Amino acid sequence: MSRKLFGTDGIRGTVGQTPITADMVLKLGHAVGRVLRQQTRDPQVLIGKDTRISGYMLESALESGLNSAGVHVTLLGPVPTPAVAYLTRAQRADLGIVISASHNAYPDNGIKFFSAAGSKLSDAWEQDVEAALAEPPQWVASAAVGRAQRLDDAAGRYIEFCKSTFGQELNLRNLKIVVDAANGAAYQIAPKVFHELGADVLAIGCTPDGLNINAGVGATHPGALVEAVRQSGAHYGVALDGDADRLQMVDSQGRLFNGDELLYVLAADRLAATTTTSSAAAPIPPALAGVVGTLMTNQGIELALRALGLDVVRARVGDRYVLEEMLARGWILGGESSGHLLVLDKHSTGDGLISALQVLRACVRAGKPLARLLARVELFPQVLINVRIPEGSHWQDNARLAEQTRSVQAELGAEGGRVLIRPSGTEPLLRVMVEARDPTRAQMLAQRLAEAATP
Repeated sequence: MSRKLFGTDGIRGTVGQTPITADMVLKLGHAVGRVLRQQTRDPQVLIGKDTRISGYMLESALESGLNSAGVHVTLLGPVPTPAVAYLTRAQRADLGIVISASHNAYPDNGIKFFSAAGSKLSDAWEQDVEAALAEPPQWVASAAVGRAQRLDDAAGRYIEFCKSTFGQELNLRNLKIVVDAANGAAYQIAPKVFHELGADVLAIGCTPDGLNINAGVGATHPGALVEAVRQSGAHYGVALDGDADRLQMVDSQGRLFNGDELLYVLAADRLAATTTTSSAAAPIPPALAGVVGTLMTNQGIELALRALGLDVVRARVGDRYVLEEMLARGWILGGESSGHLLVLDKHSTGDGLISALQVLRACVRAGKPLARLLARVELFPQVLINVRIPEGSHWQDNARLAEQTRSVQAELGAEGGRVLIRPSGTEPLLRVMVEARDPTRAQMLAQRLAEAATP
């Protein structure tokens, strides 16, 4: 049975429109509660959120729906998505719920879920929830209604967890770091993490008002970070998105590094660590034998990783699919160009803060800035154009787009470039990507495809 409500990362949409309405989210909470009650006795659920103004309404609706099914709820307040994953595991809860639309603007919001192990839930679980939603509610008796409480030190617990992943032997002293939290869930947490590890921190994007999340700041608008790093003379800049599971970084020269490049740095650092603790001729540990990217991963990164002796596998776009491949192969590193990075020996899910700490740890350990750690990597120019399409449209039936795609692929064949066309999992967009050695050519061909894709 296919899912109708859940997308690639939970449920997402515009607030006030189905499914992101108070009544629908209350019903969702009730359905989730019923599924949990079938799986475990006396279930406990954590709820965290980002800084969108609609979070107050949706939090109350979810809480009521879960309580009505006999589920106890602990409210975490504004915390990053990966903080909910960590605290769900640490608190021995049965489920973690995040109210966030991640990198989207404030009119949108969403609901996503974590298992008791702090990982994304299966398609089968989501199908069970959708099936329960289709049934009439089954309210529990008054004495069985769930209770609600607040975990007042949720942020502090997560800060300590983040710091623990950096290593006791290292610190960030003598480094000035600009931290951009996108006016989102990490606005209080991110600056404290870097400060408590010894860095001189300049915070931007840390004054949320409920309406300015991701607005001109954060990982999806890194220009603000680039400018702040240049003006302040900082060594590094760290940009997160609204729920802090996505990362972009900037060096002292104002150069922006995306998820592909940061993933290479993490892999090279892990390999260097193994050769310093054992014979240089020792085999690569199985957990480091390969790296999982996506269909969007730059070819230059793939070539550079293979040059290190690593295997590279491309998953479907979406961190849940990257994670599935990593778990299937027993690997610990994977990620997306957008900045969703997974470091499974540190956390069970993608975490922008922890990924940034791991990159900075690599720089401190090597005594080299990011640019030098990436000196041997040559990226292929990529051009990505988003084409807005009607909801539910069958873009695969666009004969003109199919013809142009074949034509462009043929033109790129001898050059080693490639074309990728895919629908967004969260918005009514068709993403058109062309990768070629010549940036002007990539732009021209991508524009040709985008025009063919335009309804």
